[in-house]
Amino acid sequence: MSETVISVRNLTKRFGDFTAVNNISFDVYQGEIFGFLGANGAGKTTAMRMLCGLSYPTSGSGTVAGFNVMREGEMIKRHIGYMSQRFSLYNTLTVGENIKLFAGIYGLSKQVTAKRSDELLARLKFSSERNTLVKALPLGWKQKLAFAIAGIHRPEIIFLDEPTGGVDPVTRRQFWEMIYEAAEGGTTIFVTTHYMDEAEYCSRVSIMVDGEVRALDTPTRLKQQFNAGSMDEVFRMLARDAQRGE
Repeated sequence: MSETVISVRNLTKRFGDFTAVNNISFDVYQGEIFGFLGANGAGKTTAMRMLCGLSYPTSGSGTVAGFNVMREGEMIKRHIGYMSQRFSLYNTLTVGENIKLFAGIYGLSKQVTAKRSDELLARLKFSSERNTLVKALPLGWKQKLAFAIAGIHRPEIIFLDEPTGGVDPVTRRQFWEMIYEAAEGGTTIFVTTHYMDEAEYCSRVSIMVDGEVRALDTPTRLKQQFNAGSMDEVFRMLARDAQRGE
């Protein structure tokens, strides 16, 4: 069994009388592509914010990259990569300036930043775009660049929140090739997606309904368990009884 890089037990988040996340427990292992699914209002965004150190739980326990989710949110943020659902780079800066900015935020030295910047641009075949304003790039290029920058400091875990929303099928496939490459290198990918075909690409999938984890296993086993032909069928079976939504 690979090293455990995320471990949570009975993690709960309440806002007044409303329980957004209710006693969720799971482990995620090094090099996994862990799919975190749920309909609107299921609680997955709240759960992800706790795992990323952006919000502290009401109760429960857990660690992310070895740091305690109850009290070490700032340390977690330094040791993970994160790509938000809404495009996270700065449109009015060039490609090279965005790389330099985020490398600095992650604490990389000028020498390391220069080396990894060259490597990143070469890998993406973006070397000729170093001085291009990000707002001039096609959406798919922006998304690939944002993912690469999220990993520039070589974190153990990269969190991706709906990373392929709005991009064309070809770019989605290319993006997932980057995800597989990162996972093969030992990076753990924690990804939310509303594309159920993408759930099929994950090592394991968790499905949240009404703040609770209702299913967690490999796509193959989940389809067998629910006698379903696709992950879309599995998701619909679980989500149809949901009591809440956005």
